[in-house]
Amino acid sequence: MENVVRVASRELRKVKSYRDLRVWQEGRILVKEVYRAVKAFPKEEIYGLTSQIKRSAVSIPSNIAEGSSRRSTQEFLRFINIATGSLAELETQLILANDLEFMDSDMLEKLLQRTDNISRMSQGLYDALLAKTTRLATRDSNHGE
Repeated sequence: MENVVRVASRELRKVKSYRDLRVWQEGRILVKEVYRAVKAFPKEEIYGLTSQIKRSAVSIPSNIAEGSSRRSTQEFLRFINIATGSLAELETQLILANDLEFMDSDMLEKLLQRTDNISRMSQGLYDALLAKTTRLATRDSNHGE
């Protein structure tokens, strides 16, 4: 995990936009894969599980983008938490889709590997941002003495 935080810290220094964040890029790939996977779901699920899965998937890169565009690191951290919640929601819905035999185990495993990877990146970004805010707070409190 420490390595993920180091990579995320280096990445943060190069970020000009949310589009530069690997976690956002991977989130977009996940959305495309999810949309392809749910095409095979029964038509009667279009307003049920299919819709829920799509919304959860889209929420992940969307919240990362929105959070990175906010004015404070604390707000960014909050939106990373929301994206992480959407990720857990998506994983649960994908498992349920497999339980209901809407999706085969190979597809489920592929998507869960991607969500796990995104989860690690998201946690690394969160930890890097938290470390940055801690360093800034420590520096500011030392200057006030």
